Amino acid sequence: MTHAFEEAREHRELRRSCYTELHRDARQFSTALSRHLYVMRDRTAEAEDIRALEETKDTYRDRWSEALMIASDTVIPSAHDVNEALTLVYGQVKRLEQGNPRPGETLRSAAEAQHSLWSLIDAMRESMRSDLGVTDDPHSVIPNREQVEAVRRDFGVAEETRR
Repeated sequence: MTHAFEEAREHRELRRSCYTELHRDARQFSTALSRHLYVMRDRTAEAEDIRALEETKDTYRDRWSEALMIASDTVIPSAHDVNEALTLVYGQVKRLEQGNPRPGETLRSAAEAQHSLWSLIDAMRESMRSDLGVTDDPHSVIPNREQVEAVRRDFGVAEETRR
């Protein structure tokens, strides 16, 4: 019984650490996208600007891969929503940076999409806190599916591509 208790405690600590790092790295990736958009608005992105964004993206991608192995089934859906939205915004930013935007993609639409990431990150954080048992009401924040769907519509993500 002591062994089972210790194992459960270690697993909870592993999830807590993973959640903390995934939340931090998602926030940093979102912030890096915002900074990159400001750079692109004010001047041409230079190698250092591009490298900073790519390093932040790579760090986040590694953390997301780790989370897929550690996060509970109750956290994965909201974390997946964040990952999908970050990926979509990143793609739009890169197409704009390279001068090859899709119809309707502008710095403004990319900035609006980047701004919408924050509510998804907040929903992910709340699902993590609920999973760890550190929130008073586990149902206090439900991920806003309407916002997720709005981001998907903005980027033309079809239902069948998400399956």
